Amino acid sequence: MELGNLLIAKPSVFGDQNFHRSIVIVVEKKDSSFLGFIINKPLSYEINDILPEIKINFPLYNGGPVEQDNLFFIHNAGNLIPGSIKIDKKLFWGGEFEKVLALVNDGVLSPKEIRFFLGYSGWSSEQLQEEIVANSWVVTENPFDSKILSEQTEGFWKNQMIALGGNYLIWSNTPENPYHN
Repeated sequence: MELGNLLIAKPSVFGDQNFHRSIVIVVEKKDSSFLGFIINKPLSYEINDILPEIKINFPLYNGGPVEQDNLFFIHNAGNLIPGSIKIDKKLFWGGEFEKVLALVNDGVLSPKEIRFFLGYSGWSSEQLQEEIVANSWVVTENPFDSKILSEQTEGFWKNQMIALGGNYLIWSNTPENPYHN
């Protein structure tokens, strides 16, 4: 598993409130654990609903079930944000929040260059490997690079099922809740 890889939830995780139709980007591998953010689950409110000091409306995403009362972010402005942690070529996470605030409020960073999350997704190495073996996840390289931040979230999971092809094509057209079929 490489940093920047995507974990695409297989249809077998239906009923899992946290990861059903989720796509997670892996941002950190430390010791025997992995950390990532669900990139396709926008919340019903925006960043300035929880941080009024941010003057521009930015979508806020559910990053995962761990520490949902903490704010995290990934971005493509590593050279502008001190303390950023490199994920891959042009994608970073974290960094000096006061600088992020200034860059967002000054209009330097747009929603296509930074994504904010409440919570994160985390696994021990063994736990994630067990979930992959149990057919909960497809692991792929990130074909979007830093442009993943500008991808539309609606239909993103479906489009990735189509891109995987083969047996996944049929799953791309299933309703959100198969019992409604």
